[in-house]
Amino acid sequence: MTRQILIDNIVRQTTILIAQLATSGGVRSPLAQIADRVFLDLARELEEQGISRKVSADMFGMALRSYRRRVRQLGESSTDRGRSLWEVVLEFLSRGNLVTRDEVLARFNRDEEALLKGVLNDLCESGLVFRLSSGKNAAYRAATPDELASLRGRTDGLLELVWVLIYREGPIDRASLAQRTSLKPDVLHACLAELERIGRIEVTADGSYQSQRLVLPLGGSAGWEAAFFDHFQAVVKTMCRRLGPKEEGASDAENGGSTYTYSIWAGHPHEEEVRGLLREFRERHSALRQRVRTYNERAPEPANYERVTFYGGMCLTTEESDETE
Repeated sequence: MTRQILIDNIVRQTTILIAQLATSGGVRSPLAQIADRVFLDLARELEEQGISRKVSADMFGMALRSYRRRVRQLGESSTDRGRSLWEVVLEFLSRGNLVTRDEVLARFNRDEEALLKGVLNDLCESGLVFRLSSGKNAAYRAATPDELASLRGRTDGLLELVWVLIYREGPIDRASLAQRTSLKPDVLHACLAELERIGRIEVTADGSYQSQRLVLPLGGSAGWEAAFFDHFQAVVKTMCRRLGPKEEGASDAENGGSTYTYSIWAGHPHEEEVRGLLREFRERHSALRQRVRTYNERAPEPANYERVTFYGGMCLTTEESDETE
């Protein structure tokens, strides 16, 4: 019961975060595929943790046959094995000319018609595909890169987001990056080439990508998405490590987190001390990071080493006193 309450409230807080992101700055980001994506990602993560599909189906409250069917439908097209139906339909509509609904149905005749129509509807709602007319007379065309850039407003920060993924997940190969970013091959190639050119990433002997450092300027107008993701991932990684089996030699002082809340007001004797916590944190860790980096550049890197991720966050809200006259 306690764990279920915890899960319910984490999901609620995550949906609040997604809703804020989807509407921030007056932008309305598409959410049509999010429920299916969450289901598929959860199913894959359970499988990676060694949970059988039968147990996973029970956890979702589904019969095993229904569970397998849904995973298969969301994971790949029956017409083009090994690729998602969303991916292959979008590719088919990216030929530059209008494609009728009948042509789409004929091309993917091995996929269920209801599922295929759902994918078409999601692609249109997300802005990736334009639709002319409706019903049997409908025709479709994928949006061009220029049209997408115009609809989405900007692509600033894309380099930083790819950079943070490589830094946190590297060494990582191009296929895994493509799956994590959903970028078209030419766009991803351009990002990787530019990151390598300016020295932010390097290519390993097996062709994977890695980065030895990540510095995102404070208050920059571009790249805030990367910083946002890095903050969120640090918190999630810390919680997951805390939930996992305790490693030999690890102590509670080296894994976990602490939260402190202060109530202050104008004229409070500790007001400036509390308000300066985040500034002090940044200054202290920036200086420490530079000292560690300077030493590491001179010292040979051992075969095995530890990566320590330390996260600090602070928010200020205005509260009303519960006291009454």
